[in-house]
Amino acid sequence: MMDLLRALYWVDEALQGGLKAHGWKNVSRAQSLILINIASGVHRASALATNLGVTRQAISQMLADMQKSGIIEFQPDPTDKRAQRVIFSEKSATLRDDAMSILREIEWELTRRLGRKRMAALRDALAIEWGAVPEYEPVDGRA
Repeated sequence: MMDLLRALYWVDEALQGGLKAHGWKNVSRAQSLILINIASGVHRASALATNLGVTRQAISQMLADMQKSGIIEFQPDPTDKRAQRVIFSEKSATLRDDAMSILREIEWELTRRLGRKRMAALRDALAIEWGAVPEYEPVDGRA
């Protein structure tokens, strides 16, 4: 399983390196993962917190920082008047476009390195619904 985590870090470091090469200032791992999620259609802070494995408070602080930087903005959620949607700001359109372009380049580079068959197999394996996260019983009263 460490290979899967290593792969995630590789993609993130490649994205961060690409953004830096395009002239964007340092983007943290958390910020780049938020960008990837938003670009993939995740627009609720609660879903971002779940995907990144952080608290709602932590994601709120990260999003506030990104809003101050002009990267993201909030808009009312048309399906839930109590909720806000997180979206790329107009100011960050170039950042969004650069990030999407870099992600396509990363995928192309992986295809080149792994070969088309392995890349297709990787896509297929990752696209399968893995089901709920396993639940574990506490061990010896440690929990």
